[in-house]
Amino acid sequence: MKHTGGCLCGEIAFEIDGNFESFYLCHCERCRKDTGSAFAANLFSSSASLRWLKGENKVKTYQLKSTRHIKSFCTNCGSALPNIQMDGKLLVVPAGCLNSEVSIAPQGHIYFASKANWDKDLEKVLRFDQLPSASTDF
Repeated sequence: MKHTGGCLCGEIAFEIDGNFESFYLCHCERCRKDTGSAFAANLFSSSASLRWLKGENKVKTYQLKSTRHIKSFCTNCGSALPNIQMDGKLLVVPAGCLNSEVSIAPQGHIYFASKANWDKDLEKVLRFDQLPSASTDF
């Protein structure tokens, strides 16, 4: 299966050839800081290949000292991007950077004991199809 993706500003584009074996939502403090959200949504593959179509020179990879925590991102817009970990054995792809449909559903929440204190009953929060109007909802 082929997947395409890129960053928010459009400077970086990539292609992934192969399948994802797993999909997890990570609630650890590091992933929450990486994303600025309740969790990171990452796809994992030990067999798929990553090919940069444009902008590879704008990809920055950061590894938190003394950990295995790695994040790749666009140096222009900051969008999360794929990276290769574990000495080239594992491709990690932030699900939100893909343009193509993801064929598997998340298999679980990981590091759930570390979730943010405000991350509860989110399915009960009001839903809007677009930004709510400032005069009535903020």
